[in-house]
Amino acid sequence: MKLDFSLLNDIVAVANAGGFREAARVTGSNPSRLSDAVRRAEQQLGVRLFNRTTRTVVLTEAGRALMERLQPAMSEVDAALDAINRYRTTPSGTLRLNVPVSAARLVLPAIVPSFLAQYPDIRLEIVAESNVQDVFRDNCDAGIRYDESLEQDMIALPIGPRRQRFAAAAAPTYLQRYGLPQHPRDLISHNCIRGRYASGVMPEWEFTREGETLRIQVNGSLVVSVGSAIDLAVQAAIAGSGIIYLFEEWLRPSLENGALTPLLEPWWQSFSGPWLYYNSRRLIPAPLQAFIDFIRAQGQATDI
Repeated sequence: MKLDFSLLNDIVAVANAGGFREAARVTGSNPSRLSDAVRRAEQQLGVRLFNRTTRTVVLTEAGRALMERLQPAMSEVDAALDAINRYRTTPSGTLRLNVPVSAARLVLPAIVPSFLAQYPDIRLEIVAESNVQDVFRDNCDAGIRYDESLEQDMIALPIGPRRQRFAAAAAPTYLQRYGLPQHPRDLISHNCIRGRYASGVMPEWEFTREGETLRIQVNGSLVVSVGSAIDLAVQAAIAGSGIIYLFEEWLRPSLENGALTPLLEPWWQSFSGPWLYYNSRRLIPAPLQAFIDFIRAQGQATDI
């Protein structure tokens, strides 16, 4: 029985993604091409691999049996090709990173241009989202997170600044109208611009000074999605709509040009900088290894 080898990757992509649209998004293809590829594979094999409805694409029993044997084999093929890739003077291939929007804004701009200049044959894809849970979502090779607690078999490599702070700020026009808060508890009576995670949680604002930690449940007339709508929150704060509490580096341009005034600075909470996460048990592809080596060389980082 013969099957065009080019169809195998399409079958695996659709099976892993659970649908043609999602597989097309992950692979950079289009749903109709993938649907045609699966149809041709089924014709050549003489069996149905997927049960398809208008809403779902599910492996048949034959499809599951094929995937059980096919995925390990495809992994071996990828490993063999990547072993050759390591002998190249300049590694090539695609590196996909899953990162929070804050990292895409505050960490990667200082890294990406010089990395791409050093490795021109690597295509870097950044998946930036506010709902950062699964590092390996969307077939990503690694991810950036701010939580240094490690899951089993995970390695964390420091990336970017090692200490960061949250900063509270408001526009001069807002402070002229509503007054200057002298203590974090004063924020309860102010109009604060809040963020909501994809999970629906609106976090408290946390402040620390001389070992004392305060968590304040603030209120306000504007709520934005954490990550994707933070720029709107900053612009609203500059326009005088309320007090904002955000990464200091995100607010720094507005603090330096006077568009925003820093508030309660002795209480600003500092926290550990971000980490590059990857799985120690997975074969590290050449593009990811190149990125790891690049980060180590930049910051003399040590794996955890």
